[in-house]
Amino acid sequence: MASVPVRTSMPVRGFTWRSRQGHRPGLQFMVSTGRHHGYESLEEQRLLLVLDFLRVAEVLPQPFQLDFGHAEGRSRHIPDFLAVMPGGGLWLFDVRPGHLIKPEDAVKFAATTETAAACGWGYTVVTGWQPHVHSVLDHLSSQRRPLKDQLGLQPQLLAALGGGPVSFGDLVDSTTLPAVARAHATHLLWHRRLSVDLGRPLGDGSMIWAGSCDRRG
Repeated sequence: MASVPVRTSMPVRGFTWRSRQGHRPGLQFMVSTGRHHGYESLEEQRLLLVLDFLRVAEVLPQPFQLDFGHAEGRSRHIPDFLAVMPGGGLWLFDVRPGHLIKPEDAVKFAATTETAAACGWGYTVVTGWQPHVHSVLDHLSSQRRPLKDQLGLQPQLLAALGGGPVSFGDLVDSTTLPAVARAHATHLLWHRRLSVDLGRPLGDGSMIWAGSCDRRG
């Protein structure tokens, strides 16, 4: 399986929409791939947003079906996503809130762990996020698309960090038009031209550093 070209994979199941279904499927646009990707729940949508922020090269939903034997018989499992990470490595993901994981799910995840290891892939079961993660990334993603800087605010933001880190509020206030500079600062954060500690909520008191990436969008 590891020798199969990644981009030849097709989803095992189709993504369907109908009334009274118990989950929330949809399509999530990812700047990193330039395409929409299918998801079957809001939890999966959140993972796609995180993968977009990580700038993955590719994401494949439901890449294969695993048929395996275990002590009580046989089972089948379809992992949720296979991602090509920025460094080129492959990473397999399952998404399941921790309180919904049943013993039979744990068996499936264990089999998937062994399969990923045999292929030389990483594997993660996403069981949840810290409370602020989704709100911060959702805010940053609001300015992830190309943004014209007709007022020259981005150079002002970058220049203000020449002497070291500055709080987000002071950073935007240092520009000629703070209200508009907030959108540009958010854009630069998404594209790594500015950096912030994502281990805590983002606010005017958050310290901002110059980023290490010169990716422009």
